[in-house]
Amino acid sequence: MKLTDSNVIRFHLQVLYGISIKSLEKKRERLMISGSKIFGVPLENLPRCYIPEFGLVPCFLVDACSFLLERGGTVGLFRKPGCLARIKTLRAKLNRGESCLSTALPYDVATLIKQFCRELPEPLFPSELHAAMLKAQSLPNLQDRMAALQLLSCLLPARNASCLHYMFDYLAKVSQRCSENLMTSSNLAIVFAPCLLPPPNTTEMSEGRLELRVLVLRTFIENPHLFGVIPKTVIDSMEYLMNFHFVKDVGSKSRSKKRHSFKGMRSVKTVPLIQGGSKLRPPEQSHGSTSGDRPTLRRSLGLDCFPNILLFRTYMPSADQSFRPAAALLDDVIAAEKKLNKMPQDGLKRFTRGVDGSPAGKLKLMLWRRRSSL
Repeated sequence: MKLTDSNVIRFHLQVLYGISIKSLEKKRERLMISGSKIFGVPLENLPRCYIPEFGLVPCFLVDACSFLLERGGTVGLFRKPGCLARIKTLRAKLNRGESCLSTALPYDVATLIKQFCRELPEPLFPSELHAAMLKAQSLPNLQDRMAALQLLSCLLPARNASCLHYMFDYLAKVSQRCSENLMTSSNLAIVFAPCLLPPPNTTEMSEGRLELRVLVLRTFIENPHLFGVIPKTVIDSMEYLMNFHFVKDVGSKSRSKKRHSFKGMRSVKTVPLIQGGSKLRPPEQSHGSTSGDRPTLRRSLGLDCFPNILLFRTYMPSADQSFRPAAALLDDVIAAEKKLNKMPQDGLKRFTRGVDGSPAGKLKLMLWRRRSSL
């Protein structure tokens, strides 16, 4: 298993929140279809324009949202339907490549945006992520819900992430004028749930499951700045693992097991995911297991010396406490192990004296046991 941003994100989701992700199915490459058709066409076949903050976004979506942004005070925008006859005419003109939005009515354009999202061959939120998102939304702690959903948004394909990020940013601006248009973030989430998070079957049509889908969209509408942004804590953990070198045991020359190490990676910034993938640089090379077997997740991430998964959780943020990266705990492991390696065996008892139930105490005890077994 390669040490990539996607794998580290999946690891964090599994360890911290118990959320396992189905692997996104690799879609077969489609031939680029020439023409100007807008509706029912895959994202990669649509004309798109580059917006630095978001990436490549379909031109129709940019034009339609820009048109409606100037009319954001329209009462019931996206909730009230437009005229079917006018909408049919607008669709025909847009599919012929004609510019016709400037003379259209706001309700008609708003309906076209919903139809555009609903008629995409594949939902903007891939079906493989739906169960994980609903589970994330069901977490009891608000901070955990936010963090888990943010991590899940980082797993979206680049073209989907760019489009959704632009949409949520626009819908957030619409909700800010709810005193005029009466469209709060909750109302907008209800309207767009069938378009962005459509239930795949009748079992998902229950009231509770539909409410969770609405709450997921509401979270993103109210926090568009977090969408597709890899949290700094995850980047810190990844950078640490990429630069991590296991300490060799002094006095254990007879040991045949080789330690694993990872090549260094330059520091990266926390940035939104745009078209073209994450800004995280892939690792240059990682050394595999000497046994030839496929390494486990923990071993492939350099965590085979990790003392206890509960200690990992200890350093996660609480409501009134800033986050200490999990990599800091591994720093304690390395510092303690260096100290142990310089000690004679008769000094180990003095080193472990006063061990308590704190994380530092547990580290001492774990390292003492490990050294004694050599």
